[in-house]
Amino acid sequence: MLTDDGVPVEAVYEPCTAGFGGSAGARAEAAADTPVIVVAHGFTGSVDRPAVRRAARVFSQRAAVITFSFRGHGRSGGRSTVGDREVLDLAVAVAWARTLGHRRVVTVGFSMGGSVVLRHGALYTDGSEARDRAVRVPVRERRTGEHSGAHSDVVVAVSSPARWYYRGTAPMRRLHWVVTRPSGRLVGRYGFRTRIATDDWDPVPLSPVAAVPLIAPAPLLLVHGDRDPYFPLDHPRMLADAAGEGGAELWLERGMGHAENAADDALLGRIADWATGALPA
Repeated sequence: MLTDDGVPVEAVYEPCTAGFGGSAGARAEAAADTPVIVVAHGFTGSVDRPAVRRAARVFSQRAAVITFSFRGHGRSGGRSTVGDREVLDLAVAVAWARTLGHRRVVTVGFSMGGSVVLRHGALYTDGSEARDRAVRVPVRERRTGEHSGAHSDVVVAVSSPARWYYRGTAPMRRLHWVVTRPSGRLVGRYGFRTRIATDDWDPVPLSPVAAVPLIAPAPLLLVHGDRDPYFPLDHPRMLADAAGEGGAELWLERGMGHAENAADDALLGRIADWATGALPA
């Protein structure tokens, strides 16, 4: 896939394993009625990481699945901007899902991917142009119109930060060292197979907590572990408060750590069941 800013992004499509019988026409119609879940991995992840493959396997029991590597990760091009321009990567993946015939799309993001699905849910909606003006979205983040149908119908963010530049935990202080220091970026490149951009954000992108109120009327699920070593529970609570009453469902998972590595099969199944159940008929 090629993003609006020209970055090639690797992606994998997997049909729903429930399967459909009958004629080719009947199978095509059934596939169109089958939802697709687009998975946005966390920082240093990729389509071939075991945790991402496991999530795809569980999700594919309820829906078709698209996994992809964010820019700077895996075999995708470009460099990671740690949640900024990655919204363009998600947008092209969602648009691709619709070109494959799927009418209903769920985005599920983990950690950095969680922040991306929140911003994507705010920026890629019907009436996006009016929304861009309302929140003063930078021109480079606005839809170009090249990828029509790039909006999601249901949004799920797992282990997402609420605000940028958070350094309140030791893992986040280490992550900032990886991202901001030349020696840290070398560790990212050769230790984690993640190529990181050297430029600072300019302008600073819409924050997750500012994006949340703009996602409605799409259903929103927030999932967070009470043992998350990166982001304490004030992050999901801040996001839920920003959504307003009835604007989001919040699951605080007992004993859970961080992101896709900590999400077991049972939780992934519950997420898929909630997301597909929240889709419009």
